[in-house]
Amino acid sequence: MMNKLILHFIDYFFIVFHIVLILFNVFGWIVPRWRFTNLITLSLTALSWFVLGIWYGFGYCPFTDWHWKTRRLLGYSDESNSYIHFLILQTTGINFSEDLVDVSTVLVFFTAFIISLYFALRKRILSRKSKN
Repeated sequence: MMNKLILHFIDYFFIVFHIVLILFNVFGWIVPRWRFTNLITLSLTALSWFVLGIWYGFGYCPFTDWHWKTRRLLGYSDESNSYIHFLILQTTGINFSEDLVDVSTVLVFFTAFIISLYFALRKRILSRKSKN
């Protein structure tokens, strides 16, 4: 059995990691030099949710899966089916409807993805025009 201290560290690591990744996915396109990396992280998120989701369920994330396993080892029985719902509840104490959180998550994700894709395509088009 892993040391509880290590498990608590892993638990907090995943909370911070997810928050940073989510914020980067949502806002990373704002900083021009981060845009390519932002598109990559958004694309990997989409692959996880929609491709791995075929086998593991829509919205699947291996990091979330590992975090849930860590929390179960710590004795937590989290009742959220949505990781974003769990994060909101853990960090603010606000218990929004899971359906509201899920719909909002998808809308925000696709908005960020479209914006990031727009900037990537715009950069590519502008660089082609400057070569001609």
